[in-house]
Amino acid sequence: MKKILIFLLFITVILTAEVTWQKEVPVAFDLAKKEHKIVMVFIEGENCRWCKKMKHRILSDEKVEKRLQPYTLLKVMRENKEAAKLLPEIQGVPTIFFMDAEKNILQEVIGYFDVDDFISYIDSVEKKVKK
Repeated sequence: MKKILIFLLFITVILTAEVTWQKEVPVAFDLAKKEHKIVMVFIEGENCRWCKKMKHRILSDEKVEKRLQPYTLLKVMRENKEAAKLLPEIQGVPTIFFMDAEKNILQEVIGYFDVDDFISYIDSVEKKVKK
């Protein structure tokens, strides 16, 4: 019985685990290099309503969170000029860059998208990486 309870607790922790967002550009890319991962950079604006919707409706969606587990996730505020200097030019917000650990852009996504469309961008990145 004790083993079953431990197993159920373990499964619950795994299923309810949220994705971890990095907040420092160098830390995120160092981590990606160390773990051989792709970096997904989410750039949001302080007063951007579409950014808030993207964050709460799309990036918090269960299907999207599951697909993003193998990525290093980085969240940057557009207003953070020091961080922005370390990234490609930001055309608008929300912007998402999928980048390799060397900061090469694999995919750039500008604007708000629904869950299925966003997942199609993830699919596109993964196809590029497999080649």
